[in-house]
Amino acid sequence: MNMMQTGRVSEVLARLAYVTDPELDEPVTELGFVTGVDVDEAGSVRVGFRLPTYWCAANFAFLMADDMRREISALPWVGAIQVELGEHMYAETINRAMKTGMSFQDAFAEEADGNLDEVRQIFAIKAFQRRQLALLDYLAGLGYGVPALLEMTIGDLDALDVSPDGRKLIGRYLERRDIPGAAGPSAPAFVDGMANGLHADTYNAHRRTLRRVTVNVEFNGALCRGLLAARFGEPDPSLPDEPTLLDFVRRVVPGGTTAPH
Repeated sequence: MNMMQTGRVSEVLARLAYVTDPELDEPVTELGFVTGVDVDEAGSVRVGFRLPTYWCAANFAFLMADDMRREISALPWVGAIQVELGEHMYAETINRAMKTGMSFQDAFAEEADGNLDEVRQIFAIKAFQRRQLALLDYLAGLGYGVPALLEMTIGDLDALDVSPDGRKLIGRYLERRDIPGAAGPSAPAFVDGMANGLHADTYNAHRRTLRRVTVNVEFNGALCRGLLAARFGEPDPSLPDEPTLLDFVRRVVPGGTTAPH
């Protein structure tokens, strides 16, 4: 591979970092889903990816493959794009759809369960909720009380003088702020999933809803990482010394690396 191709591989990986697991709201590059990127001298791109289990939901797999194709196509030098899912029960169908540009409904016909755009919206709202909770927790730690948070506009939020970590939280939240509705500078910074403004008397209930969503997604994320590591026999450097859910997954999944008790 020459220097130009190496640089282009890096560009592709940078675009793939914008593709997230629809449920976990984490980049596929950080989750370990991307198995390889090849770029030839003509600018054709091939991306291989995998999922934690053979039976991961077809709509999730299709969404990620389609998002990969869309992100890569934004690079001006790209010619043909080949996104290949490996070792999955619907790999053949999804890979064929990626090659021909078929929609999810066309690819799966009567097997298609629901509208893919609706699935995307459901999980986009959950991602918005998780990012909102993380930001609210951060701002509360800085001393912002409920009245100040409820009065804050998007413009106010964007103008806050905070640490680099705080700026990252704000940036990630604002990336999703338009999902529930209007997101101009004068719009409320914090709204619910239907774009309704928050109120002091329901604020705590709203936070409990955000917390439930976050806990569920974090549990699924831990399970996902454990299944991926167990399936492909790869050590997970994030595992602490104390046994966790991921250790349990390795014990119960065939091919896991941890011996049973």
